[in-house]
Amino acid sequence: MIIPFHIIQMLKQQSGNELRQPSDCQFLSLDIEGKTGIRIGTTTLKRLLGFAKDERDPHMSTLDAIAHYLGYAHWDELQQIEYKGNSDFEAIEGEIRAEGLPADALVEVTYLPDRYLVFRHLEGQQFIVVNSRNSKLIEGDHVTILNFVPHHPLFVQDVVRDQRTLGSFTAGRISGLSSIKVL
Repeated sequence: MIIPFHIIQMLKQQSGNELRQPSDCQFLSLDIEGKTGIRIGTTTLKRLLGFAKDERDPHMSTLDAIAHYLGYAHWDELQQIEYKGNSDFEAIEGEIRAEGLPADALVEVTYLPDRYLVFRHLEGQQFIVVNSRNSKLIEGDHVTILNFVPHHPLFVQDVVRDQRTLGSFTAGRISGLSSIKVL
């Protein structure tokens, strides 16, 4: 089995490697293991990327590890891009959009392993962190967030700490947000 082209493109982007030759699979294997703690052998990656001729289907745990590396909960979720496309107008179930929140609304999120954050909505897509446990975001950080989606990573477009821009931040990169509540 060779994984779909668009997923290979995602692997290239995530790894920062063009994956043009079989030897690039060793780098990808190390990067996946370093970011997820899950090892996928170089030979397996060569098969999945089409560098080695082998028609065996990979184990689902291997495909799930690739999905985790790309920020999805599991392979089936990642494959939905192939079936639904990479764009859609429909709302995502459980999604909370910043634009729909009143000023001063509190949004509580948790993600693995034991992260906890509470954001206070200021206006538009602007929030301030009012409670933080075991997260790299700290109380008082001003952040820009478009939406909160269950089981998806939280993409913070901009973090400002002590009037200094720190750049973007991703929470729950591997397994996504475990819970989201508007308090």
